[in-house]
Amino acid sequence: MSTRPTVAPPKPWAFPVPERFHLPNGLRVLLYHRPGQKVISTRVVVPVPLSAEPRSVEGVATIVSRTLDEGTTAHSADELAELLERHGVAYGASFGQNGLTLDTESTARGLHLGWELLTEFLSQPAFDENEVNRHVRQRIAEIDHQLANPGSRAALEWVKTYYTPQSRASRPTAGSAESVGAITPDHCRDFYRYLSPQEATLILAGDLDDPREALTSTFGAWSPSSVPAPSTPDELAADRARIVFVDRPGSVQTELYVGQAGPARNVPWAPYPVLGFVLGGAPTARIDAVLREEKGYTYGIRAGFRPRKDDGTFLVSGSVRADVTADALDLLLGILDGATEFSADEVRHGADYVARTAPGRYATADVVADEAAGLALFGLGTDYVTDYLAQLPTLTADEVGAAWSLWRDTPRSIVLVGDATEHAAAVEALGRGSVTVVN
Repeated sequence: MSTRPTVAPPKPWAFPVPERFHLPNGLRVLLYHRPGQKVISTRVVVPVPLSAEPRSVEGVATIVSRTLDEGTTAHSADELAELLERHGVAYGASFGQNGLTLDTESTARGLHLGWELLTEFLSQPAFDENEVNRHVRQRIAEIDHQLANPGSRAALEWVKTYYTPQSRASRPTAGSAESVGAITPDHCRDFYRYLSPQEATLILAGDLDDPREALTSTFGAWSPSSVPAPSTPDELAADRARIVFVDRPGSVQTELYVGQAGPARNVPWAPYPVLGFVLGGAPTARIDAVLREEKGYTYGIRAGFRPRKDDGTFLVSGSVRADVTADALDLLLGILDGATEFSADEVRHGADYVARTAPGRYATADVVADEAAGLALFGLGTDYVTDYLAQLPTLTADEVGAAWSLWRDTPRSIVLVGDATEHAAAVEALGRGSVTVVN
């Protein structure tokens, strides 16, 4: 008779430690050696606050990110696309709340060429009028799609409700149709001047030999800028504790979007992924246990913390059957209000999930590079991940409860997208606040 094997406890795990150095132009380099991972991930992050955009042309940061590879002083857009494809270099770029991210994935064969082209994008963009205009048109078409999508529409209305109108965070990250439509190549050139290697970080992850000489000859040629980016802090709206119902006549579902204050990224983080998991991060979480499993109101509701550099939010979102709009919202808010204590079992389950899946989540070079890039935009290193994961095995229910108590009773902004004619009155009858209906 065979005996069951003994399962050993998991070994301690830490995020890979990078080799750190600077190039002569001030560019900081983080090199994550990942033996055996032959597809090498490169990320360049340039911290520029989104509030640096002029109000009249918001979205210019996104257009800049999308047109850096659409022609330089050395190559046309078609030539650049051919070079990337011929050498097997996958390229991407985006601009978020904290700055610009450029990324490539390539094998050793295309690595140096990829670095040369990234340097060219960063130092010699042409901002060709035809290419800028094409991306402006594409972005305006995206806006129409976003407004037609209930989830995107709810998120847009929520930031408009939660932040003051003067705050950049109250408006779409990639701009509105009006502001994007006003963008010209000159606006792109003006914003581009904020991009500089002095504050930027270059992240490499994969199976690499010493790349210093190659990096100096490529990224080291990117000249520093002397134009500082202006920054204006976001402010929370004094009347944010309210309910807004976006009317979509005939909707058979209602999108719920509920949010309130949460921690900034630079706080001790260990309790917060566990809280997100316990409240709404899994099918067994408190919200889905009631709204999905017990009531059958939804296919699933998501919840979690979204930290920013200077503040953060706790957000809950998902769609429910239209005929249970008011009941579902009332139950959801009741679950959040009633979360005053947490059991040792649910905290341990959440902590084990976050900690024990980390080696798998961070197993590939691209994910290592992405995590390092995201944290670099917050001014943090990946030792931040190691530190909070190390705290999870001893995290207690009292510590999780104390962390939630800091935010549980902060004012909530509630947005619903659905048939307001049919359901707004029932939502108002809940007594959780007056309802404003918008088209």
